[in-house]
Amino acid sequence: MIRILVFIAVVLAVGYGFSWLADRPGDLFIIWQGQRIEMTLMTAAVLVSVLIASVMLVWWLIRAIWTSPHSVTRYFRARKRDRGYQALSTGLIAVGSGDAPLARRMLDRTKGLIRADSEPLIHLLEAQALLIEGKTEDARKKFEAMAEDPETRELGLRGLYLEAQRLGAHEAARHYAEKAVEKAPHLPWAAEATLEYRTQAGRFDDAIRLLETQRVLNGMDRKTHDRKKAVLLAGRALSRLDGDPKGAREDAVHALKLSPDLVAASLVAAKAYLREDNQRKAMGVLEQAWKLTPHAQVASAYVEAGGGSAADKLRRAQRLESMQSHAYESLYAVASAALGAREFALARAKAEAAARIDDRESAFLLMADIEEAETGDQGRVRHWLAQALRAPRDPEWVADGQASDVWLPLSPVTGKLDAFEWKSLHRARPGAIEDGNRAAEAFSRLPDRRDAATQTAEPAPAATPEPVGAAPVEPVVAPAASVAPAPAPAQTASRKAPPPAEEPVQPFFGRPPDDPGVKQPKAADGARLF
Repeated sequence: MIRILVFIAVVLAVGYGFSWLADRPGDLFIIWQGQRIEMTLMTAAVLVSVLIASVMLVWWLIRAIWTSPHSVTRYFRARKRDRGYQALSTGLIAVGSGDAPLARRMLDRTKGLIRADSEPLIHLLEAQALLIEGKTEDARKKFEAMAEDPETRELGLRGLYLEAQRLGAHEAARHYAEKAVEKAPHLPWAAEATLEYRTQAGRFDDAIRLLETQRVLNGMDRKTHDRKKAVLLAGRALSRLDGDPKGAREDAVHALKLSPDLVAASLVAAKAYLREDNQRKAMGVLEQAWKLTPHAQVASAYVEAGGGSAADKLRRAQRLESMQSHAYESLYAVASAALGAREFALARAKAEAAARIDDRESAFLLMADIEEAETGDQGRVRHWLAQALRAPRDPEWVADGQASDVWLPLSPVTGKLDAFEWKSLHRARPGAIEDGNRAAEAFSRLPDRRDAATQTAEPAPAATPEPVGAAPVEPVVAPAASVAPAPAPAQTASRKAPPPAEEPVQPFFGRPPDDPGVKQPKAADGARLF
């Protein structure tokens, strides 16, 4: 655009000059070697312009002829380079699609058209072609050669890191990541991997320094930075809790300032305060966490904070309920504490209310414990345990499909930072960190005193659980005298058919379970059911 404007300005200036001369006519006389040359001023100006143009044209022709060999060579070199880059592009696409033969052909063609020392991408194409051909050892050597070249150092180190990870050589992968961070601390992949490795090794101070460096070099988002730093501080606090409670408390409090919803930091801070005999601040930290999100481990730590009698624990549980009255964790905490205080009516009411909010496994297990402690009715206990076996699992710390009783700063499977989430696993947990299902263990501990006569009896169908959100039903416990004895084997065959499907389903709260439990028959019957 600027050149066009300059050209227009020059043309206008020349035109204006000629018009100015045309408006001011005159004669020009030249005497040269005794000859008198006479012409008008306009003619002289035109002759000078033609002379200048002729000189420029002759100079251009001479220059074009003089530089023609170089121009021809440059033309063919550029054409060859363009063909080489076209082959390089096709080869990289072939590598991405897994076409090893095409990638090899394009590599050979590229090497014939472009010098490898002038284009680093040729080294990348060769290394990737070796990988998809299965020549991992040759590819590793190629990446090592690239890591020695300052121009391709980062590319070679990343290739070595990825190959070490694929082979499971974690020590080698950590070495390459550390080396990449040392040479180029701005690389996100190297910083992330080194951060995880340092955390896994317990080098929290080095990990935090690296995180701060990344924030400066890469302009990391403030929220992401604060969350990662809070996780690292919580992990360091957890590791220092036994040997340095004061340092653990400072780290945990700092982590809560960066990420107030980090439950693990609240738990560590509370434990550190308790070890410093500061129960008031410990309970204050747990109350702040509880107000943000009701959490089962926060409730357990709050109820048990400072010890005390069963009545004291119940009062603390009821304080939690006053803060989050409609949370499952609040009701469950009160029910569990009431059971410890042997206030069975309150425990039963709160456990049933918790199960109406969310029919989790723990609610039915607690109902079985209440039944066992209050009545000792094994039939009812079996009923609640059966409900627990069919109920969804309670939330727990889960990372990459692995469940754990405790929070960790990184995943034990992949090493990913801040991988643990508090959620439920709705399927079997192969290789879970904690022990097996509590309900199944409780079943195995129940006594089995049935004789041969009762073993032939057909079991009664299990009761249908009440749907979530149903209207509350007052619990009604049938007295032992009103429970009818189980039918004898001879009467089993004549049992009536089950009611039709359209009959309204009764909730499992408020009526005796299908297994009526233990009832001693009359002395005249002669046989015992259990």
